Amino acid sequence: MKLKTKIIKILSPLLVILCMATLVKAQTGNGLKIVSLNGTLSEIVVSLGLQANLVGVDITSTYPASLNKLPKVGHNRNLSAEGILALQPNLIIGIAKDIKPELAQQIKTAGIKMLLFNQDFSLAGTKNLVLAVADSLKKTPKAQAIINKIVKDIQAAKKNIKPNIKPKTLFIYARGTGTMMVAGNGTQVQKMVQLAGGQNAITGFKDFKPLTAESLVLANPDVILLFDTGLESLGGINGLQNVPGIAQTNAGKNKRFIVIDGQLLCGFGPRLGVAVAELAKKLNAK
Repeated sequence: MKLKTKIIKILSPLLVILCMATLVKAQTGNGLKIVSLNGTLSEIVVSLGLQANLVGVDITSTYPASLNKLPKVGHNRNLSAEGILALQPNLIIGIAKDIKPELAQQIKTAGIKMLLFNQDFSLAGTKNLVLAVADSLKKTPKAQAIINKIVKDIQAAKKNIKPNIKPKTLFIYARGTGTMMVAGNGTQVQKMVQLAGGQNAITGFKDFKPLTAESLVLANPDVILLFDTGLESLGGINGLQNVPGIAQTNAGKNKRFIVIDGQLLCGFGPRLGVAVAELAKKLNAK
């Protein structure tokens, strides 16, 4: 009897360890440990039911809020292999255009699998990205449900879009008054504005250019769009209204300012339909 008791005492801790190991293995999909280097990819992974497999994310991975509890490896434009590899992932995912060749080579040299995806800022591009990530993670059946919701949300957003009215919308990227840029052609913001029934106020250049009072008055937008963090960096609405040129625009005169979360507005991921609906409603608000 004493021998049996001793055996039980010895085996009990081992059984607990084995049970915990089995539980962890089950939760993380047979040991899959992912570091995501893009906020949209992180959202897709979560939507596919694999949040427990994420061991680290970049700082653009802000949704859902629970991702903020994970270790951050930096911004996807300024990453170090050391910080990523320290998390001991066996899979790293990112957007191809964001990843520097030297970083990809370092990860390859370390023997860690890396998957890089192409992203096109459109409804079709979002569908393709969701499918590509799902296929890579062997979760293809779940992808269609995500896509169906995106399409349904965009269709619902159409009730807020007035075909004959396309508000001239100027997006200002702000990091304080010292760093203010406006969005031109080919940007995520332009594509989002178009999906939501508006038009970009500035179309004479690609990507982003510094904001000037002259260009602001010349563009004369009906609406000014900012990230919530951008408005905060300017000191709120009062700070924005004090920016030279704002008061001379239709947007400034009518106080037509729209503020949206940056990742929601520009992510082009599972919440694309939600973003279009929110922007369309605000663009066409009286």
